[in-house]
Amino acid sequence: MFEKILVANRGEIAVRIIRACKEMNIRTVAVYSEADANSMHVQLADEAICIGPAPASDSYLRIDRIISAAEVTDVDAIHPGYGFLAENAHFAEVCESCNIRFIGPNPRAMQALADKAVSRALAKKAGVAVPPGSDGVVDKEQDALAVAKRIGYPVMIKAVAGGGGRGMRVAHNDISLVKGYHTARTEAEKAFGNSGVYIEKFIENPHHIEIQILGDHKGRIIHLGERDCSVQRRNQKVVEETPSPLIENKFRKLRDKIGKAAVKIAEVAHYTNAGTVEFIVDAHGNYYFLECNKRIQVEHPATEEVTGIDLVRYQIQLAAGETLHHSQGDIQFKGHAIECRINAEDPFDDFRPSPGRIEMYYQPGGRGVRVDSHVYAGYTIPPSYDSMIGKLIAYGKDRREAMDRMSRALGEYLITGIKTNVAFQQAILQDPNFRRGVYSTGFVEQLLGGARRGLIEEKT
Repeated sequence: MFEKILVANRGEIAVRIIRACKEMNIRTVAVYSEADANSMHVQLADEAICIGPAPASDSYLRIDRIISAAEVTDVDAIHPGYGFLAENAHFAEVCESCNIRFIGPNPRAMQALADKAVSRALAKKAGVAVPPGSDGVVDKEQDALAVAKRIGYPVMIKAVAGGGGRGMRVAHNDISLVKGYHTARTEAEKAFGNSGVYIEKFIENPHHIEIQILGDHKGRIIHLGERDCSVQRRNQKVVEETPSPLIENKFRKLRDKIGKAAVKIAEVAHYTNAGTVEFIVDAHGNYYFLECNKRIQVEHPATEEVTGIDLVRYQIQLAAGETLHHSQGDIQFKGHAIECRINAEDPFDDFRPSPGRIEMYYQPGGRGVRVDSHVYAGYTIPPSYDSMIGKLIAYGKDRREAMDRMSRALGEYLITGIKTNVAFQQAILQDPNFRRGVYSTGFVEQLLGGARRGLIEEKT
């Protein structure tokens, strides 16, 4: 087992990794930007090294500085968390060349799933359905129009790199396709340094279902069930839960099918360590491969709660060369878990980010409640990074108990000095359609539309 691990990330995921390491008696090294000097992960780690100024391009994305910090502190391995360099195959290769273990998939698997367009081709090879669309990257406006004509509107223009809803546009006709094509390319270039996009059929009002997988160096791969991530805003996840109410209530046979499909894709890619295979499921139970996230996911705690398996600990063990401790038959799902992302943003001002100093901070607790966060009273949230300040996870014996527990926990959450989306999350939990499990990826926009109409009616 490793003696010392460098955590090449920040925020709540860095804290989560450091906690797992402490429980495994592994020493940790935190790297941080000048803006994160007072962050919780810096305080919890055994050692800490500043790697540059606030912009991620000058700190958390600087491979040379991270490797230098790793060599100076003589670490055995690097855990990249999610985002930043987590899915960068070159970074994994550099770690390998420096005799530092990369805690994530091997470079070969990362290349096999290098971007969304390449992943589509691999899914086809594995015999898993994908939405109709272009064969790879679309480099010309005319080619985009030709693909749309062939598969029919509406279509989705999608960046081949990155995620988080950036570089994605829906088009319903030629005019919106041309505009969306160029906008998506520009946005993707700025966000990921890669302007490549592809076109696929837009499945209206689907569920976004993802399967958690684990693989070892001997080629054994298992899945740990599904998470429903359909509650999204601008293609960014807001609430995640497991099991999926769609599968639980309507398509129970789909659970085994989609789990096996995820494992098949991972096998073809020779995948190792933790990852997530994502699908979209339509109203008739048809499912299509979407993409593969080659890292630990933001929403991994929900799966941990229903399976009792520590995914970050498992990542470290697999990276150290251990084999899977579980077979597929060993995985048991018990109860229901919901995760709400708590963001520093103003829901009443188009969710504008709200950086600043937290004056008071009280996080909820009690039975079945978990908070993964890096903030505290007096902490200043920098404007340079993602607005997520924590994750609230509620667990119950069934979905109703998990929802009630989450609603209670949201009511206890106290954060002053900045704006947050806590009240907005509460509105989701109280929505009748959400409570019935009747929702799709368009749910949040419908909820916001109803709220706007209510405000207009109230004023008039």
